[in-house]
Amino acid sequence: MPPIISISHLSKTYDSGFKALNDINLEIRDGEIFALLGPNGAGKTTLISIVCGIVNPSEGTVTAGGHDIIRDYRAARALIGLVPQEMSIAPFESVWATVGFSRGLFNKPADPAHLEKILKQLTLWDKKDSQIVRLSGGMKRRVMIAKALAHEPRILFLDEPTAGVDVELRREMWDVVRGLRDSGVTIILTTHYIEEAELMADRVGVINKGEIVLVEEKADLMRKLGRKQLTLQLQSPLPVIPESLARHNLALTDGGAGLVYEYDTRGERTGITAFLGDLAAAGIRFRDLKTSETSLEDIFVNVVRNGK
Repeated sequence: MPPIISISHLSKTYDSGFKALNDINLEIRDGEIFALLGPNGAGKTTLISIVCGIVNPSEGTVTAGGHDIIRDYRAARALIGLVPQEMSIAPFESVWATVGFSRGLFNKPADPAHLEKILKQLTLWDKKDSQIVRLSGGMKRRVMIAKALAHEPRILFLDEPTAGVDVELRREMWDVVRGLRDSGVTIILTTHYIEEAELMADRVGVINKGEIVLVEEKADLMRKLGRKQLTLQLQSPLPVIPESLARHNLALTDGGAGLVYEYDTRGERTGITAFLGDLAAAGIRFRDLKTSETSLEDIFVNVVRNGK
């Protein structure tokens, strides 16, 4: 199946000379949730703005649904919905009028049944006659999504969709996004809440300093770069790690009261049995142990800091 979005050798240099994007190559699959992660200033919003036709590229090509975003702008743009970071909705209009107006901007005929479906899907139906100004922050975010979906796009860009939204509403928004994906909409998500990507994304891309440094299936990324830790709470603190345990690459924590052993879950053997045997032979006793694993946030920080 051809990609829904294809980006080839895309670069953007602003008049000031600042190069925001450098030779970006990326394909987005039809029907996936793709999380684009990167620190502030990495180029996420510039990349989205180019695909959505808001910013012109300096070099390269982008197609959406097979339509070139420059040569076949109208057809490409009709396939795309964008939910920007900023709230861009008229405060004194009703929810219904706001969403209906957005559909009209794409020269789509009135379709009350479609608007009703969207508003119900986003739990906004009972607020359809309310003025935007009277809505909570979370509901305003939902109206932004409803606006972006009004013209029935196949692709939805969500640029920091849950910024400033409390934890409970954020979880509700995650359910909305999953529902959209299940209905056939391709989702491209940027977020500072990396747990969003960890919970929802099918694939993860990391952009840094205007370059794509990693694109992976989320599960493969967690398996390849994620590591597990075994942390032991010792009965007696250690001033230093004994020489007999040096081969296990251990680390002391909590002033010597904790001992951390890292292991790779991809290997045939974790080495834990040998480690615990050497620990007993060294006369070191522990009173508790726990395991933990690397989060996507840990992996992201590592990739940005060290590159691939």
